[in-house]
Parts: sequence; structure tokens; C-alpha cells
Amino acid sequence: MKPPTPYLPDASPALSQADQDALTDLYIRGTPANTLHAYERDLLYITAWKSARFVEALNWPECEATALAFILDHARDLNNALETDVARETAEALIAQGLRKSLACPAPSTLDRRIASWLAFHRMKNLASPFGSPQVKQARAKARRAAARPPAPKSQHPITRDVLEQLLATCRGSRRDCRDRAILMLGWASGGRRRSEITGLMREDVSLKEFDKKGVIWISLLETKTTIKGETPRLVLKGRAAQALMHWIEVGKIGDGPLFRPISKADRVLKRRLSPDAIYQIVKHRLKLAGLPENFASPHGLRSGFLTQAALDGAPIQAAMRLSLHRSMAQAQKYYDDVDIADNPATDLLG
Repeated sequence: MKPPTPYLPDASPALSQADQDALTDLYIRGTPANTLHAYERDLLYITAWKSARFVEALNWPECEATALAFILDHARDLNNALETDVARETAEALIAQGLRKSLACPAPSTLDRRIASWLAFHRMKNLASPFGSPQVKQARAKARRAAARPPAPKSQHPITRDVLEQLLATCRGSRRDCRDRAILMLGWASGGRRRSEITGLMREDVSLKEFDKKGVIWISLLETKTTIKGETPRLVLKGRAAQALMHWIEVGKIGDGPLFRPISKADRVLKRRLSPDAIYQIVKHRLKLAGLPENFASPHGLRSGFLTQAALDGAPIQAAMRLSLHRSMAQAQKYYDDVDIADNPATDLLG
């Protein structure tokens, strides 16, 4: 029998270093900043894990045995493991480096995200993934099922209209108060914006052309978690929310550059943009001033609160999603289900 013809690789020339650099730049420019940061954090973790587990650097492409070990190390609670267990020793090394919080089994979503980042780097390098083999795919599925748990809410409570009013009541007359009022109202009334979306806004993204006649402000987001550059629909602010934003622009003298900025102790508006963490601190501070526990809600409560209030007020879910920019009907429906179930006639069958 004639032996099979060996596979001959494509004889086309390899990419030059300049082309490789251009391709890397294309990936960077075409990937949302938050996703890039997540990739970097995950790659740092994976690199540290491989070094602690095998005293080796990452290979490209990585082998299936390493991928399988990564899944196994993150698919069980290591608190009860022997002190000589290699998975436990590795986890303790990562804890000492501040890369892991505890020996408890990580959430399946955390494992999935890290694997997704690892896969992304393989794709960037045009390499075969070690997570595509039947054994590794099955191990991932079993790990996900074994560690299944109810998803933790991103905010302990939704910031519904009544809670928002309590927070707004703490905003008096300083520049900081004006800024925080505008942030809270824009973050809520424009559909429940994420922290990065709020802090990423520039003055140039805000159109005031219709404010004097109609009391309307149009907002152009560059991109969101569910949309890409150039395809994000404009959002609208009306009524009190539009007035609060207009007041901040006037008080803060925001002519161009970042829309929301830090304010000094002397109540002076600085030039740089706020960080996403600052939104967390603002919500925490306003909760405290309102007499609510600081952990009552997180900034995501603005998003969940908007959708919850829309459900309470009977707004069609499609209308709410046009502002929230949810891509998944199922995801947005969860907020409506939590409200609707209390009014379901079937809940009163016993009387």
C-alpha cells in the first residue's frame, strides 16, 4: 500500500515582524478596554499558576495535560486537601502573591472566564487550543456541573426609584454634590449604565442642541459591553436627569474632555477623568449619607434598579431594553420575572 502523502504546510511567506506588530495593534484596537484588562489579569494568574504548579513558563500552544491540570486544580475545595497536595500548595502560593483569595473552589464563571482568556491568546497567535480535546471538554463540563451554584447578584439590592430619591436627597449644593447628582441620574435614567460607560463619557458625547426647546439631551456612547464602536445607538435623557446633567456641565465648566471628573477638597474640578472605582465610592458614600448600609447596593444597582422599576411601572420590556442595551431578552427578563411573580394569581391559590 502506498503510504499517505505527508502534509505540507502552506508555502506562503510568513508575516514580517511589522505585520505581526500591526496584527497585535489591530487586536488591541478592536477589543474593548475592559476585556483587554480582564485578559491581562487572567494571563497574569495563569502564568503564575503554571510557574507554581510545574515550575515552567507557559507554552504556546499549551499541552492538553496542563489544561486538564488547570481545570482539576480549580474544580474542588482545597480546604480539606492534604497540605502536601500539589493543587493546595499551588493555591497557597497564589494566595501569597495576592492572586487568589482562598482555598475554596472558585466559581464556575471565574474558571470559564480564565479559560476564555487563555483561548483568546491562542487565537491571537493562530494556535490550536488545548481545550478542544474531548477529554478536556468533558472535564470542563463536569467541573461546571459539580461546582454549580446560584449566580451571585452584582448588587445586593436594586436601586429602585425610591432608593434613588434617598441618594439624591443627600446631594446639596457643592460642585461635588452637583456632579454626584448628575452621575446618579444619568446612570439610572439612561437605562442603567455601567461604571466604565459613565466614566468613559466625554463632553463631546453629549448633545445639548435640543435642551432649550425640548428639555432633551442626547448621549452617544462609544461602545458598551454588548455593542461595538460605531454601532451603539444614541441614548436620551429627559426631565430631571437632563436638568441635573446640564447643571453639572455649567457648574463644572465642562467645555470639552472628560464629562465626569474628580473634585479636590477645595471643591475644584480637576481635568482628568473619574475612574470606574470612583463610581463605586460615590454610591457607597451616598448610601451612607442616606442612612443605608454601605453594602446595601453597588453601582450595578443603578442598572438592575432601572429594569426593576420599569417592570414595576408596567413598561414593556422591549422599551426598557432599548435604553439598557441588553442583548439578551432572557437576561433582562429576570428583573421582570422577579416583579411579576409576586402578582401572579397562582401565588394566591391557597388563599
